[in-house]
Amino acid sequence: MELHFEELLAKITEFIKTEAKTETVVGQQFKLGEFTCVPVIKVGMGFGSGGAEGANIKKGKGQGMGAGAGMGIEPIGFLVTKGDEISFLEAVKSHGLAAAFEKVPDLIEHLAENRRKEREAELV
Repeated sequence: MELHFEELLAKITEFIKTEAKTETVVGQQFKLGEFTCVPVIKVGMGFGSGGAEGANIKKGKGQGMGAGAGMGIEPIGFLVTKGDEISFLEAVKSHGLAAAFEKVPDLIEHLAENRRKEREAELV
C-alpha cells in the first residue's frame, strides 16, 4: 500500500481553491444603496498522515496507512465602502452574520450624518 502524498496534497489544494472562498461561504459582494459590501471569512486547516509496517511470526507481514484533513470556514464580517470611506462590520462578536446586517442601518445613518455635516461646512 503506497500513500501518494503529493497527489493527496494537490487534491486538497484544489479543493481549497474552489471551496474556501468568500463567495462559496457567504456570497459575493453586493450593493446596498450607495454602499458596497464585501464579505470577509476566516479559514482554518489541519492535515495529518501516518503509516506503519510490521511483521508477526504467525501472521506474516502487515502494513497500514492513513491520511486526513479538516477545514473550517467562518464568516467574520463585512468591508463596507462608500466613496472613499471604508468600514469593517464584525459578524462574530454578537450573533454571527445577523449582527452585521443589524449594524448596516447604523452605518448608513452615521455616513449620512457625516455627509450632512460636510455640506453644512461647505455652506459656511
